[in-house]
Amino acid sequence: MNNQDKIKELIELREKAKLGGGEKRIEAQHQKGKYTARERIDMLLDEGSFEEFDMFVTHRSTNFGLEKKQFLGDGVITGHGTIDGRVVYVFSQDFTVMGGSLSETFAQKICKVMDQAMKVGAPVVGINDSGGARIQEGVNSLAGYAEIFERNILASGVIPQISAIFGPCAGGAVYSPALTDVIIMSEATSYMFVTGPKVAKTVTGEDITVEDLGGADVHSSKSGVAHFKVSDEEEGLMLIRKMLEYLPNNNLEDPIINNTKDPIDRKEDVLNEIIPENPNTPYDVKDVIYSIVDDQEFMEFHRHWARNIVVGFARFNGQPVGIVANQPNYLAGVLDINASRKAARFVRFCDSFNVPLVTLVDVPGFLPGSTQEYGGIITHGAKLMFAYGEATVPKITVTLRKSYGGAHDVMSSKQLRGDLNYAWPTAEIAVMGPAGAIEVLEGRKIKDMSPEEAKKYIDEKTLEYKNQFANPYVAAKYGYIDDVIEPRNTRFRVIRALQTLATKKESLPPKKHSNIPL
Repeated sequence: MNNQDKIKELIELREKAKLGGGEKRIEAQHQKGKYTARERIDMLLDEGSFEEFDMFVTHRSTNFGLEKKQFLGDGVITGHGTIDGRVVYVFSQDFTVMGGSLSETFAQKICKVMDQAMKVGAPVVGINDSGGARIQEGVNSLAGYAEIFERNILASGVIPQISAIFGPCAGGAVYSPALTDVIIMSEATSYMFVTGPKVAKTVTGEDITVEDLGGADVHSSKSGVAHFKVSDEEEGLMLIRKMLEYLPNNNLEDPIINNTKDPIDRKEDVLNEIIPENPNTPYDVKDVIYSIVDDQEFMEFHRHWARNIVVGFARFNGQPVGIVANQPNYLAGVLDINASRKAARFVRFCDSFNVPLVTLVDVPGFLPGSTQEYGGIITHGAKLMFAYGEATVPKITVTLRKSYGGAHDVMSSKQLRGDLNYAWPTAEIAVMGPAGAIEVLEGRKIKDMSPEEAKKYIDEKTLEYKNQFANPYVAAKYGYIDDVIEPRNTRFRVIRALQTLATKKESLPPKKHSNIPL
């Protein structure tokens, strides 16, 4: 074979590898409304930037006649490319090759990509579309999963890890995305569960569909497993590109500051009127967020889950930040188990990658009741407190209205090393609301009064309590609030704070790692 023949053979092998499981299976993939593994990579990365690894890898198993089923690449496409010119490593599972099932060599390809990403300090994007472990390979397949899990764990907090679920992801396979920073699921074509409907039926007698057990709707609204639900794969891939704009390449770098034409000193007069006169009347905290961030752009995480708290990425004068805000529009903005978990994970995500935190507070307290107590609200609420107290990024807090009891402490208070704590004049910082406080403080006296006397006395004392605590000046007197600001100037004050804190340095005591209340 001369040199030209060898080159021709290489070209032919490359073309064969690019076909994956073959034309028929590619067509079947398209008929399901799904793109192929290579098409997804092409949509995700900058045009012409993809450099592939291990195109010629094949499995090594001879069990159950597998030696007769050999596909170049062995069911996963791996390599690196760029997104907006920044290096990103990627693996994309190929459902056209044996249902995207994971073999020993399939796992080794993913591990190689993750190892290199860690060495160079670049994000990893994993696109999942797999039937799970390759049963014919037995324990080797399981070992392959565990190798990937270990790398997910070691990479956690070092490089951003994003998982896109664009097909099945079941059994042990779900734990790799679960260990990453962000999970995106596509409607209608994706699902995740540890055990499927058939096993559920056999073991528990429960009759349930794939969609109801682990579809995108379920995981984005009920379990909180998925951070984003997208209508199709194009939206999911564009979302990943957008998300990486807010994140650095790794934990040793800072997020990239963009240019913006949105004025620093833009005043929003509507904010002076947004807090209702009646303290029990709701409003939408997202109206506040959109008013103060750059260009009204806010990338919300977990939009459909634990809606009593709002979290997501935005920018102030081009500086990426993470926003955490109580939502008075839903459950009055109380903190419950899910809201605490949601916010705690997001705070730690931001702190891992040097993204400053802006917290907007309007919280009446923790949700009471046996359901919450039996579910461990004490431990889950402590997660959020721990996350804020541990975070060393710049932390700016603005109290908009209520900040009561333990929930006040939890929401990035001065005592949890909040750097700059501002309050609007409408802020109420107290142990509890006026009605509850008077009931505790004056309960004995009221008991001996007639109903008319009691009502009059309660009204007087409630007014007295409101005058004392339904304002931010008591907290400001002690220095717990650094300044009381005019609502319409919030954007300017937050940007000034971020500029001042840009060189902040704060460290934690030496330790192997913390023991966060899980």
